[in-house]
Amino acid sequence: MEQLGRLLIIAGILIVAAGIVMTFGPGLPFRLGRLPLDFHYQRGNFSFYLPLGTSLLISILMTLIFSVFSRGR
Repeated sequence: MEQLGRLLIIAGILIVAAGIVMTFGPGLPFRLGRLPLDFHYQRGNFSFYLPLGTSLLISILMTLIFSVFSRGR
């Protein structure tokens, strides 16, 4: 039961974070997908997009969230 409780807390935090981003997204000083390390190359009919900055940001945030919840063990 304890693991289910933690899972529900994490899911709730993610839902709240998604709601905040959707509500205040246009006013935020950054936009996911347009960070400094996100590369976009386009030539003719070919387009290549590498969201490196967005991936790093999400990875760091998820690492912090999971480390906070794993300390309770």
